[in-house]
Amino acid sequence: MLAAAAVCPCPPLLVPEVAAGAAAELGDLRTACADALSVLAAARPDRLVVVGPAEGSGIAAHPQGSTGSFRSVGVDREVRLGPGEPPAADRAGAGLPPALAVGGWLLERAAWGSAPVEGLGVGESLDPERCAAAGRELAATAERVALLVLGDGSACRTVKAPGYLDERATGFDAGVARALAAADTAALAALDPGTAASLLAAGRAPWQVLAGAAATAGLEGRLLYEGAPYGVGYFVAVWS
Repeated sequence: MLAAAAVCPCPPLLVPEVAAGAAAELGDLRTACADALSVLAAARPDRLVVVGPAEGSGIAAHPQGSTGSFRSVGVDREVRLGPGEPPAADRAGAGLPPALAVGGWLLERAAWGSAPVEGLGVGESLDPERCAAAGRELAATAERVALLVLGDGSACRTVKAPGYLDERATGFDAGVARALAAADTAALAALDPGTAASLLAAGRAPWQVLAGAAATAGLEGRLLYEGAPYGVGYFVAVWS
């Protein structure tokens, strides 16, 4: 059963070493993420699963100890998904997708140690039904499951955004914010994959995994942060 969930964005700029001179600009966002993780810890889960977007249309599990880095953005900084030895695939050169690497950094920063940690990379084009099914399966794996759900809103909020300005972006993100604030699983499940893709909203699939996991959990939502620095929609929310 899903006991609690935290929703956070996953830009590498959350990591101060990556943001460098602009690190202070996301200080409030980092604080909100830390507050969300404290809610997960307070739920005393038996299992924590970090869910984030990945390339493709499939689902890939990443066991505890999986490693990632921020070398792709020019910073030689490694992270690990919970304690333990990295799996053989990581030692062979594979590793966490970028979003889950940010999740690993958030957990390191929070000094997470209250439950086993695993990762789930969800293909950004995975259809809503499979996302929901994956969420239901996660919720059934332990008596008290917690999810750290990573994903960004539209990257088309301003003319300087990665995807330039799309007039639909503000309304799309407003709908996501309302759904996260109200723990509205039906609204998240109804997000259209095509619209999300055209608006470069990488969080759609992970949010729909959350919707499947929480469908019968009766959780209440709270939005801790909503903003669009750099023209990308970022949300922090807790469901408990």
